[in-house]
Amino acid sequence: MQTRKLGNSNLEVSAIGLGCMGMSMAYGPPADKKEMITLIHKAVENGVTFFDTAEIYGPFTNEELVGEALAPFRGKVAIATKFGIKLEGGQQVTNSRPEHIRQSLEGSLKRLRVDSVDLYYQHRVDPEVPIEDVASAVKDLIQEGKVKHFGLSEAGVKTIRRAHAVQPVTAIQSEYSLWWRRPEVELLPALEELGIGFVPFSPLGKGFLTGKIDEKTKFDKDDFRNIVPRFTQEARKANQVLVELLARVAAQKKATPAQIALAWLLAQKPWIVPIPGTTKLARLDENIGSTAVQLTPDDLREIDTAASKISVQGDRYPEALEKRTGL
Repeated sequence: MQTRKLGNSNLEVSAIGLGCMGMSMAYGPPADKKEMITLIHKAVENGVTFFDTAEIYGPFTNEELVGEALAPFRGKVAIATKFGIKLEGGQQVTNSRPEHIRQSLEGSLKRLRVDSVDLYYQHRVDPEVPIEDVASAVKDLIQEGKVKHFGLSEAGVKTIRRAHAVQPVTAIQSEYSLWWRRPEVELLPALEELGIGFVPFSPLGKGFLTGKIDEKTKFDKDDFRNIVPRFTQEARKANQVLVELLARVAAQKKATPAQIALAWLLAQKPWIVPIPGTTKLARLDENIGSTAVQLTPDDLREIDTAASKISVQGDRYPEALEKRTGL
């Protein structure tokens, strides 16, 4: 497995990480715990050293799973987790008050079974708390040795600059894939300028870019995609054209559509580390295999030219959730 450094930091991780959220929530009932521990162990055996979780995933159960699974590999892997979203009356609300950040961290350290968090993200920007106060609170935790690196998730460029001026930001996590390319407009140039790494979540379009989902696919009643405009039956049918593009390139490269989607991301910048999630060993192997797929400049031009003619149908989030992002 190749490794990459996240921006100008000394945080070096595997070129592909593992997003662990779906093991505990969002895509139907939680997966079997023993099976997920086996999958995480398999990821480590295959060179994955970067694992992504959050306090709100579950809530709490995903951190517990990741902590238990990675306990034998302390010092050999990097764990990223997140603060700033909590449940109130069954609804997710932002809370990044400094005292709450400290309280969240203490809980995360216990569940993850670690003395310090490798990368600690603000999960969503809190409009009630100045980002300078958030960065200062994390700076204190870094000085105390309880956090190693500071990150932000789904933050806008102005917010990133303000935070970075108080405490250097190691990584930004936001959605980025062939069907959500808005980060290319402002975010990626700013990260390059500031020397900040980028961690794309949903690099496979919540599963759509794998080619395993079409308009006939039925999701579990608890699957988050049931409320995502981009996953309506009509949108899935219209968006198949993007999967067909990936399949054409995959056939040329003796790869899969998912591997082409990930290889495309890896080819964009050397400081990009996607974190595809899965609960299946075969998919884990497939995702890891994307690091061996070489896309030439001609391949990338072909993909970009074809993709530029495709208009992806449907918003990526319901309106209420989109408002919570800082992009």
